[in-house]
Amino acid sequence: MASRPTLSAVSDVARLGKGEKLSVIERIAVLAIVGTIVVIDAVGSLLTPGVDPFAAVVSIASTAMLALYLWSPLIATCALGLVFALSFLTDTQSQSLIVAALAAGLIVRLGWTSLLLSYAAGFLLATAFVAVGVNEEPINVGVYLIAAVVAGAVGYALRLAFARGRTLEVQLAEKAEQERQAVLAERRWIAGELHDSIAHHLTVVSLHVQMLDDDTASGASQEAIRIAARKAMTDLRFVIDLADDGPRASGMPAGDLAASIEEAAEEFESAGHSVQVTGDPSDERIPRAAEIILARIMRESATNALKYAGQGQIAIDLAVSDDAAALTVSSPLSATPRRELSSSRTGIGRMAERVLGASGTFDAGEIDGRWVVSAQLPIARS
Repeated sequence: MASRPTLSAVSDVARLGKGEKLSVIERIAVLAIVGTIVVIDAVGSLLTPGVDPFAAVVSIASTAMLALYLWSPLIATCALGLVFALSFLTDTQSQSLIVAALAAGLIVRLGWTSLLLSYAAGFLLATAFVAVGVNEEPINVGVYLIAAVVAGAVGYALRLAFARGRTLEVQLAEKAEQERQAVLAERRWIAGELHDSIAHHLTVVSLHVQMLDDDTASGASQEAIRIAARKAMTDLRFVIDLADDGPRASGMPAGDLAASIEEAAEEFESAGHSVQVTGDPSDERIPRAAEIILARIMRESATNALKYAGQGQIAIDLAVSDDAAALTVSSPLSATPRRELSSSRTGIGRMAERVLGASGTFDAGEIDGRWVVSAQLPIARS
């Protein structure tokens, strides 16, 4: 996986805490400028009579050293220092100082603190040597110092500009990642809503389709299929409305725990099970958030029980205290489970996710030949 710079890394670059590389455009610009100067110097040396060849080579080499900064500022600085030392032999210190002043911009643009300080010390030392050196005419080294300061300021400005650009890129990448995660979360939410509602009704339909051949139960099965289909369409419109940015439709189904328990009991009885319901789902101590979660747990537990429960009684127990609300759904295990009914195998995970996300406890498993789902949610006291 490719790594991208963090905001702290970009800030470190702006503070000269680490070196960096030139962009493609900067590389082309530096090569073009250096190449042009080198060509002009070379042509001038060839056309001017009486030019010392060694002095011309040193002058051209000092300019060509700038190109080395594209690959290694450290090596380029060392090479530039060597060429400057040779310039005392050919009396071309002025040309070397001009190149060194221009190189200050590249040092600040590319280098790090220790390299920058070393270069500044070396440049001041070089100008001092030139100032006190033996020359037929005095050299105003102040001009070179000013040129170095201006070049360094330009280099630092470019460094800050690129650092800000990278910061913006990082921020845009982080924002894009947040938006992508938000889209994925919304997709997971829609998938979960469809699983919790539509899958339940389809399970009811699939169960009663198998009972249509029974003349004694076909009428009740047809009515159960009709009701399940109507509820599935209502829930589907509900999910579509929530996923849409438009105005919400009226009459949306809510997390009504009492209605969920009553609906599940009717579906169990129509499937041939006896049902025992204990507890008061309308207890005012149950907060609305807990009621919605428990209603979802009841719906998913009903779906699983309709698919896999064996013959016998299904128990629904709701225990409410001042501290917690607990829902337990217990159904007999079947020796021959309904394998023809498909399953997404995500229901238990989603139930646990809902409960644990509300700081509750959840458990589902086999106990004494029965499948027991229990969820307990805390009740916040005022």
